[in-house]
Amino acid sequence: MGEVVNVAVAFLVIVFIFRWATSSSDASDADKALGFRPKKVTQEMVDTVASMFPDIPPDNIRYDLLRSGSVETTSNRVLERGFLDPPPQGYYTLYPRTTANAPGAPPQARQAAQAAPQKPKETLISRFALESRMSDADPIPDAEVGGKAIWEDSAAKREASLRERKAKMILAARQRMLEQEKNKAS
Repeated sequence: MGEVVNVAVAFLVIVFIFRWATSSSDASDADKALGFRPKKVTQEMVDTVASMFPDIPPDNIRYDLLRSGSVETTSNRVLERGFLDPPPQGYYTLYPRTTANAPGAPPQARQAAQAAPQKPKETLISRFALESRMSDADPIPDAEVGGKAIWEDSAAKREASLRERKAKMILAARQRMLEQEKNKAS
């Protein structure tokens, strides 16, 4: 019985000495800054999650991957909660901030950042092709704006009637807005 206790104590001492000898000081700095032992994370893992969820900041993705070590776990966390926790300040001492236009950013993020300013803003007037009717200065009476819906015989006539009512409402709203701007200016 005494020898078994001696062997168990010797084994535990050897295990503790081995763990102490193989631990690095860098990992302990990361442990202290983050509050946990970070897992190995590659840029490919961050890019994979960023391509699935482009609205999540890359720093949040990397921080969660450092905690979980798994793309699947991080993806599930985003799907369940809708967001990822932001990293603490200690994270930024170990990993500098990343930007959307950085060379390591996923190609989709770079393309989206470059293409966004080039798209013109669509208006109701352009969506419903009412540019030709905008030049008419005739005010639309309020009684005629909503119009009384008449049940037409065919679906095409009903659709045309609905389209005409929408156009009248949009043009009347534009006229009211222009009148309000004139009143504000004077």
